[in-house]
Amino acid sequence: MIYLVEDDDNIRELVIYTLRQSGLAAEGFATPGAFHAACERKTPRLVLLDIMLPEEDGLSILRKLRAGAATKKVPVMMLSAKGSEYDKVVGLESGADDYLPKPFGMMEMLARVKALLRRSEGETGGTEYTLGALCVSPEKHAVTVSGAPVTLTKKEFDILQMLLENRGIVLSRDRLLNTIWGYDFDGENRTVDVHIRTLRSKLGEAGSLIETVRGVGYRIS
Repeated sequence: MIYLVEDDDNIRELVIYTLRQSGLAAEGFATPGAFHAACERKTPRLVLLDIMLPEEDGLSILRKLRAGAATKKVPVMMLSAKGSEYDKVVGLESGADDYLPKPFGMMEMLARVKALLRRSEGETGGTEYTLGALCVSPEKHAVTVSGAPVTLTKKEFDILQMLLENRGIVLSRDRLLNTIWGYDFDGENRTVDVHIRTLRSKLGEAGSLIETVRGVGYRIS
């Protein structure tokens, strides 16, 4: 779960909408108090933190996160209208992992969030996925079916990992294109279909785990 602490309703709603549309679980908080209460219930995967907030400023929240046993290694990205080099240095030296000055574009924000998640999960060993005969290790970039290794291209592996990360969620062809090929990719949707077909073939008996939702996209249930 990604947590956003932002008192501007419009920014908070847009950021949360963008994250969720990209298949990332996210929740927004208008006040530090609501955020702290949520952290006690569930440790976030990543925190997006505004600096200028009511009740308590973002740097104070950041220091508390770094002092907490459960949150000291949670990646934190600071969001602030203060865009000077000094403000950025203060944020990073206080323990932030990244600093994004306002106003910012949603695509840049999303790219930075995903980069932070990849980096943090790489440091902690990431997550291994086991589903029936299929076993996928993102850290080792390894796939096995019934114990036998399967060789995939990078794009095929990325598609499989994205489907597993969003298990049960239908991913549209456009979302797969945008996330894996990049937002400036000018290919056609058929590119995804071709890669899915090849991926299913390589996975053999586990290929049936990838379901086609007609007119929408693909999912692993």
